[in-house]
Amino acid sequence: MGKSITRKLLESHIAEGSWNPGSEIAIKIDQTLTQDATGTMAYLQFEATGLPKIETELSVSYIDHNTIQIGFENADDHKYLQSIAVKYGIILSRAGNGICHQVHLERFGKPGKTLLGSDSHTPTCGGIGMIAIGAGGLDVALAMGGAPFYLVCPRVVKINLIGRLTPWVSAKDLILEVLRIFGTRGNVNRVFEYGGPGVKTFSVPERATITNMGAECGVTTSVFPSDDITKTFLSAQGRLSDWSEITADGDAEYDKVVEINLSKLVPLSATPHSPGNIATVESLQGMPVDQVCIGSCTNSSYKDLATVARIMKGHVAAPNVSLVIAPGSRQVMQNIEKAGYLGNLIASGARIDPAACGFCIGNSQSPSTRGISLRTSNRNFEGRSGTHDAQVYLVSCETAAAAAITGKITDPRKLGMKYPRITMPGKFMIDDNMFIFPKTIEDPSLVDIFRGPNIGAPPTNDPFPADIKGTATIKVGDKVTTDHIIPAGARMKYRSNVPKYSEFVFETVDAGFSARARQIRDAGRHNIIIGGESYGEGSSREHAAICPMFLGVKVVLAKSFQRIHTDNLVNFGILPITFKNETDYERIDQNDELEIVNAAKSIADGQPLVVRNKTKGMNIEVLYGLTARQQQIILAGGSLSLQRKKAEGSIDKNHG
Repeated sequence: MGKSITRKLLESHIAEGSWNPGSEIAIKIDQTLTQDATGTMAYLQFEATGLPKIETELSVSYIDHNTIQIGFENADDHKYLQSIAVKYGIILSRAGNGICHQVHLERFGKPGKTLLGSDSHTPTCGGIGMIAIGAGGLDVALAMGGAPFYLVCPRVVKINLIGRLTPWVSAKDLILEVLRIFGTRGNVNRVFEYGGPGVKTFSVPERATITNMGAECGVTTSVFPSDDITKTFLSAQGRLSDWSEITADGDAEYDKVVEINLSKLVPLSATPHSPGNIATVESLQGMPVDQVCIGSCTNSSYKDLATVARIMKGHVAAPNVSLVIAPGSRQVMQNIEKAGYLGNLIASGARIDPAACGFCIGNSQSPSTRGISLRTSNRNFEGRSGTHDAQVYLVSCETAAAAAITGKITDPRKLGMKYPRITMPGKFMIDDNMFIFPKTIEDPSLVDIFRGPNIGAPPTNDPFPADIKGTATIKVGDKVTTDHIIPAGARMKYRSNVPKYSEFVFETVDAGFSARARQIRDAGRHNIIIGGESYGEGSSREHAAICPMFLGVKVVLAKSFQRIHTDNLVNFGILPITFKNETDYERIDQNDELEIVNAAKSIADGQPLVVRNKTKGMNIEVLYGLTARQQQIILAGGSLSLQRKKAEGSIDKNHG
């Protein structure tokens, strides 16, 4: 059998193991990216490892999340990031230059390469034929130092596209259809690979919309071929030399093939409060809208905003609608201005936000109380917008523009106007002045690292205890996201201050959790979290593991986990285990006393674990799927602890 794009790219980068779906492999990482919300901790961890220099082909530090300066914390972190970049030879993308995924696609993404990013939407660059994977900051820090990245060799699902989209139906509607088919759970350790004749009908920005939001399905990544469409895009970016053709063999083998007829798709929306709650726009038609936000790393390209400008031309946003538009990059802003589209958007009454994440992560443009907000972003988790009771709908740029004009959810096909077809520039206006490129420094050790009072060292963890003796400190339901575990938005300014940030763990679910967990920890007992299905959906933000670790959480027992959060839990010495029988979830209540006897020895020996519910007097069988490498990490108390032990020579450096 022939090979898929996924297999070709992964096999060419395998450092440990071999192609065998379901087994653990390690791959060489060519490029890394970080952003300021996760990058500060990633670089603090890079410093803590003692690694002397960056070993990747390219590493870029983006300042794109917390660009709103309220208080000193964000500005201090940005100065820290700039000084780190100088010392270690990292490219810095300054605040205002744009969102990491959009900018990396434009200026650095390269077909055939691997990219590891401390952001869950790193798969955006799969739109140009890269293996681009989101991960926790610690994994990225280790990759920057030359370590391989470990993952489960994925099963590859081919999404075979036939036909062509009809007017007013877009790439966003396709990925919403993929979410309708696959849902947000049950796709761990899969890759979505797009093929079929319909692929040729999508430009690179459209492909990037699809690979970006594929993250909401929980897959490892998504990938498109690198073909003539890719070549045209890179040529327009002045990077033709970066192009290479990458396609699947005609007889490539896939775990599953799902065919989607593009000509049959209709405008869709993800309804509150999950990207997987899909409905047709037609079924929602007539619902009054309070806010329309267009932008984010999903839909903020030149094509997206030019389309909106053409739709809005001659119209002003309805009186009841607050219209916000955020370009994905400074390049997009400059090019839509050059083409006259920016003037159209301003004339429509839109407020032009900086080229940054902004409203998507809830640090600006929060909706009104119980407000209905249509957004072109990728997540609509409860409270993520910054307003706890807001109702956020995820839609295409076309549907968003239609709502801005009419003041209500409107099927854009019923606007009564001709659909605008956008011609992409043959050459983009390129201005890289907002990058700070590294210079050769004779003695990097002499570079002073700026550290404000909000920046602290990564917290350490003790080796995993011989026995777990603790309390079910909280019990949560299905689809608990990393936003539920540790809030984004304004709280993220404490990302470099774990003791402070940990005060807000589960704030939106149970405001008393942090104080309760500290009390249990300080009494010498262990905190245990009980979760439902798909625990840890959403962001790669490793603070959803670091902060619970700081509070004394040793175990998370759930029905199932998402990939990145599982890796983050292991990296910080928290044991992720699942119920052998999901019905046993009902046999544990919050505040029950739980015990796992001989936990450390059982993990070391690969023996089964049993959770004893002492309060109810019953045993519960559980499962853990740790590799030998992960067992070492857990027993050491996390990856940083293991790195230190290796450096001290207290364990065999070649083991595991």
